[in-house]
Amino acid sequence: MNPQLLTAWAGHWTGDGTGVTVILPPPGTVGSGEVRGGAPATREFALLDPIRTVDRVDAVVLSGGSAFGLSAADGVMEVLRARGLGFPTPLGPVPIVVGMSIFDASVAATPPTASAGRDAALAAFRGDTFTVGTVGAGAGATSGKWRGGVAPGGLGVAHGRSGDASIAVVAVANPWGDVIGADGSPLFVTDRGASAEPVPDPFGETPFGMTNTTIAVVLTDAALTKTECQLLAQSGHTGFARALYPAHSRFDGDAVVALSTGDKKADVDMLRVVAADVTAAAIRTAVDH
Repeated sequence: MNPQLLTAWAGHWTGDGTGVTVILPPPGTVGSGEVRGGAPATREFALLDPIRTVDRVDAVVLSGGSAFGLSAADGVMEVLRARGLGFPTPLGPVPIVVGMSIFDASVAATPPTASAGRDAALAAFRGDTFTVGTVGAGAGATSGKWRGGVAPGGLGVAHGRSGDASIAVVAVANPWGDVIGADGSPLFVTDRGASAEPVPDPFGETPFGMTNTTIAVVLTDAALTKTECQLLAQSGHTGFARALYPAHSRFDGDAVVALSTGDKKADVDMLRVVAADVTAAAIRTAVDH
């Protein structure tokens, strides 16, 4: 079996209106990230700063359930530890597992647990087909809430190349704003006079302002330093600004993790150009696949 995302494995657990998506890069993967939204739910993000000592990332866990859903990473740590994977210490490996969560309706019911994270990680190791749409962390995602309605959200994937290097982006689109096309027009409209039928509003008649967040993982098989990975994550946020309107609001926890999983040579600035384009495409694919 071949990895589902460049040299990384990926898998879903999908529950009732929520879910978990796990990305398992190869050992020694370098990573960094950046948060630009005002209401993030994250785990281990401080460690991603280029000035921090550890530069490896063993897994990235995307989940629903807001801060509750971050517990899915505990199950992923168990799976990795059982396989002897993680940052080596005198007392055994410590898996470096980064988490990012969106707010979905499971916050009021049953958000993802460690067991859900474990199942998603095992699906990745099995090489299960990696699908897009309302699956995994995108199962409860919506968009367009700033208009007073609710339009579709979900999980999308897109790919690109820069020279010899490849890029893959996984994005969970759950924005306060609209997902917009390349021409700047909303792909779905939920205000009066809408041309598209909105999905049912899981939050009642008046969507709560902070029931949002778009998250993404940018993977490349180019050989990058931790600082260069942070630059790549910043370009992922450029893709957010191209595919979401508005993006990075106080009501979104918009966050991007960038992972270097290979050894290809690449021009970092050209790689960043492609990363922005591919991130925007992944967000649009999440709702229009």
